[in-house]
Amino acid sequence: MSKFERFDETNAPEAALPLIEKSKKAFGRLPGLHAVMAGSPALLEGYQVLHRLFAEETAFDADEKTVVWQTINVYHACHYCVPAHTGIAKMMGVSDELSNALRDETPLPTEKLEALRTFTLAMLDSRGNPSEAQMEAFYAAGYGERQVLDIILGLAQKVMSNYTNHVAGTPVDAVMQKFAWTPKSER
Repeated sequence: MSKFERFDETNAPEAALPLIEKSKKAFGRLPGLHAVMAGSPALLEGYQVLHRLFAEETAFDADEKTVVWQTINVYHACHYCVPAHTGIAKMMGVSDELSNALRDETPLPTEKLEALRTFTLAMLDSRGNPSEAQMEAFYAAGYGERQVLDIILGLAQKVMSNYTNHVAGTPVDAVMQKFAWTPKSER
């Protein structure tokens, strides 16, 4: 796997400089993912916008956001994003029980959260073409059209980060290494 260049204030394209500052302000450091994405200022900006929208504007609570994010991260076997979102989940007050179940692909603590994971997986598996039965099961769990659309937003965000990390071989940030993860299929 090739190692993509990582950028900061000293070597980034001019258009990436305000985006790097924004990342540092938001996270107190420049995450490795953002350092790689800075090679394409448009990608970094798009990712920042989608992250903010998913984190702040969706109809999901902290547990539900974590289910969507981590379901996608685990599905894509993202070595970087699973640990990163484990740390983010901790900061959001999400229980270790929920985080571990997502990481280990074991049953979630509630039927509603399991329905959210199941539907997110259906969206991934079908490439956005879930069956009518899958839609109805999602609605029966207490979700609606808004949440279907919010999952699509989360998918767009996570494709950007998961795929970038795959092609770049982004090293897990030091602060997230304690949450290192190995896909179930490789354990």
